[in-house]
Amino acid sequence: MIQAALSKGDYDVIEDEWLSKSSENPEDLDYFVGVARALTGQDQADRARFLLEVLDEQLKEKELWATRLKFLQRAGQIQFNPESLHKAILSTLNALHGEHSRYQMLSEKVGLHRTPVQVSKIWEKVDRLRNLMGFDVGTVVLMTGKGAGRIQDINLALDSFKIDFEKHKGLMVGFRAAAKMLMPLEEDHALYRKLSEPDVLRQIAVEKPSEMLRLVLESYDGPRTGGEIRADLSGIVPDKKWASWWAAARKHPQVLSSSKGRQSYEWAASTDDASEVIWRQFEKAGDAEKLDHFRKSAQRDANLRDRMAARLKRVGQGSAQSAPSLALQVWYTLEKAGVTLEDAPWSPETLLAESREPAKLLAEVSDRLMRERAYHEIRKVREDWQAHYLRLLDQEPDPRGLDVLASALREAAPQDFDRALEQVLSQPRRRPATFVWLSERASDDEELRSKTPLRFLKQLLSSLQDGLFAPYRASRLVPLFESGSTVPKLLNHLTEDHAEAALLAIERAAALERYQRDALSTALQLRFPEVGKNEETLILYATQPSIDAKKEEFNHLKSVEIPNNRKAIQEAREMGDLRENFEYKAARQRHEYLNARIAALNQELSRAQPIDFESIDCSEARVGTCLQLCSATGETRTLTILGPWESKPEDDIVSYESELAKGILGKTAGDTVEMSGTSFKISSIASADS
Repeated sequence: MIQAALSKGDYDVIEDEWLSKSSENPEDLDYFVGVARALTGQDQADRARFLLEVLDEQLKEKELWATRLKFLQRAGQIQFNPESLHKAILSTLNALHGEHSRYQMLSEKVGLHRTPVQVSKIWEKVDRLRNLMGFDVGTVVLMTGKGAGRIQDINLALDSFKIDFEKHKGLMVGFRAAAKMLMPLEEDHALYRKLSEPDVLRQIAVEKPSEMLRLVLESYDGPRTGGEIRADLSGIVPDKKWASWWAAARKHPQVLSSSKGRQSYEWAASTDDASEVIWRQFEKAGDAEKLDHFRKSAQRDANLRDRMAARLKRVGQGSAQSAPSLALQVWYTLEKAGVTLEDAPWSPETLLAESREPAKLLAEVSDRLMRERAYHEIRKVREDWQAHYLRLLDQEPDPRGLDVLASALREAAPQDFDRALEQVLSQPRRRPATFVWLSERASDDEELRSKTPLRFLKQLLSSLQDGLFAPYRASRLVPLFESGSTVPKLLNHLTEDHAEAALLAIERAAALERYQRDALSTALQLRFPEVGKNEETLILYATQPSIDAKKEEFNHLKSVEIPNNRKAIQEAREMGDLRENFEYKAARQRHEYLNARIAALNQELSRAQPIDFESIDCSEARVGTCLQLCSATGETRTLTILGPWESKPEDDIVSYESELAKGILGKTAGDTVEMSGTSFKISSIASADS
């Protein structure tokens, strides 16, 4: 009706309705402000001011001071000039808070009585005042990162509050910061009750875990992560009992979990409501995500399970051709839940038998047990299973899955299996998970240890300092160097010719603790008493540019990377529960890698000696020389012998520590050398810097 009256200019109708509504429902500010602005827009500003005055009188008469303050903020500039508006605000605030013991003091602190030039400044001061009015001695407040605390004192001289938090007593927070950093808590908030009646909450936590969880979740407007919930209940649920308590508490059917981003939880209004929310989440989720929803929630009630299972059957049927890995996972998930699938034409046997690349299909299956089941199915339905097993050997990340593949291949195709392991040992960075698995199994398998023990040892030592192996370092690689494990047993397979190189590699392994290096060195020297007596082997020869580059890397790691990493660890630690904190784990892994790299560089730089190209004796092949080679067929090659830092075999630059260089060092022009199965004669020898 108002819109029609406005379009016709029938202002008497508008006034009649306004007067009627202002006496019946003066708190409907959306209506009044909207009409007043519409009138102002039609050159009826005087009429709008008159009607607003009528409403204002109604609000004052009924002492609706909080509503009047909102009214003045939304429409005061239409009714008043800045000075009059300021006076109206002061009178309203005085009616609201005048009896409060600190009102006058705080209003002076924020400068409320000084007439500002801009209206926006008036409201900034009002907001600050009202925020501060919410804080008094005894008020329980919440502060991000600190939890709940109680205001113990108000220091007017310093304009600050003194607050006792659980782990931070006597923390001072300034008036200006308080409005942004502190949130007063209601008496029914779980953290308020934690301060006021902790024994009651402890009893609830013991007797009714889900009720305690409800109190926490309903205290917040949004969901809470597991880490946040645990922090809220610190001191209420003992750390030693947390795992069992948490498992019991979250079983309640009204507990909703969400894995979008970090895992979080909230409390549904009822069990039926929870099931409906879960169903809506399930429907909105992508096909692959539906599986996670089903696994988490199918056991809540039979009806929900059946609805989700019916939907997943359609997903499996529809993805059998376009996304067979998804169809496979749907089948195994439903089968595990006891859902009947006898009439479905897309069984795992069919999917695997018809797949052109089973290894590629299974690479998209994240669940290990599902992959293992599929491995057994492949052997039943495909004659070429061995070829596919060899491909799977390269991509399987879990050691138990690798055991399944290796056991079958070792029995059915031992030569192919040996060749595959040789490739893993040659290039462990291409297959890190398989290399770590192989290294672990070698502890109990003498055949694996005896193949190429020196190379195996060097690859293991290198992996300790390689960032690619950081996820495996602490839990799986380092234990291999302890007594009775793979590395000490590898030493027993070394020959005397290998002993010096092995000792040097061990001494360079800065990622190992000193006691670990000493134990391995001692074991090696007990077998070979002469090892380590040649001090020359401890020198690391390198070009000056390489040494400078390593020093620059060392300084960069210490002055830039380490401080940045410390900051990242601190920031990640503040996010909450470290067990569910991916950022914290990644920062800690980076920390381990950086420390290992710095230690390795420091150790290597202490032994580094620049190659003196000007004084090299080129009468024979030495470190720092360049050899011209010629075969009987006329093929020519250039081979340069430098240090390990300069090694680039693809460019015919080899390290003096390599097996190839060791077979060439000391040879003179006219001597024959073997390279890649071809015999070459040394035509000439010159300085590599010439």
